[in-house]
Amino acid sequence: MTAAGRKAEEGEGGSKMDIKILENNKAAGKLTFILKDSTVAFANTLRRIMMGEVPAMAIDEIEFHKNSSILYDEVIAHRLGLVPLKTDLKSYNLPEKCKCEGKGCARCQLKIVLKSNKGDEMIYASELKSKDPAVKPAYPEMPIVRLLKNQSLELEATAVLGRGRNHVKWGPCHAYYRHKPVVEMDKGIKNPEEIVEAVPGNVFEVKGGELEVAKESIWKYDLAGAAERASKGKVRITKGNEIIFHMESFGQLSCKEILKASLDILDEQLDELTAALKDIE
Repeated sequence: MTAAGRKAEEGEGGSKMDIKILENNKAAGKLTFILKDSTVAFANTLRRIMMGEVPAMAIDEIEFHKNSSILYDEVIAHRLGLVPLKTDLKSYNLPEKCKCEGKGCARCQLKIVLKSNKGDEMIYASELKSKDPAVKPAYPEMPIVRLLKNQSLELEATAVLGRGRNHVKWGPCHAYYRHKPVVEMDKGIKNPEEIVEAVPGNVFEVKGGELEVAKESIWKYDLAGAAERASKGKVRITKGNEIIFHMESFGQLSCKEILKASLDILDEQLDELTAALKDIE
């Protein structure tokens, strides 16, 4: 990490930002962590880079050879463009950053074919045959179109790297954040059971007749409103200093790959800004 990137991780007092992992579900493609000693500005910058700047592979152009299905070429093209493709960032370049200057080569383009003339069957994403086995549909069972008897579909598609800010099909994930809730409650609440039932996720529990917070669940849910209404103001939810960051991969890249790529892009952008500032008299 460059000096610029390290400075971006420092808080107002110069202390380094701390990260605590709350959930890392690789099978579901979900990652949740706490940003300590950070700011909303940094969390939002990270979110925007994840969703809009981290490249992913997607089908961009399609040449249809045969299509006698019920769907128009444009509809099938749209559906194929939204099929998440496993992405290898080390093997491919963004077209604008490739040595071929975007004209098209093996380093920035990938050919994918689909050929089916059996008829009377559902065509799934698994039938997309890529020339690179590392780049394939993340969800093979995604339906494309149903062919009836004597119908056929043949096409050749071109997949390229792109960014989510240009089109959602290149967006690798969904990301959002919120402040970690801080719960304050009065003693001797008379209706603790009602509050437990009113707030989802078993965030509250009753022990010895007293209402308590289940700390292992508090980060999973938005408590604002339900707890305060059920307790008639005796339970108060405020914003803490820590930021809970959630991200969910769409399948092209793992959460770890997206997070690492985001920090690399942030470093690059900060270095570009530093260089530009040096040119200012």
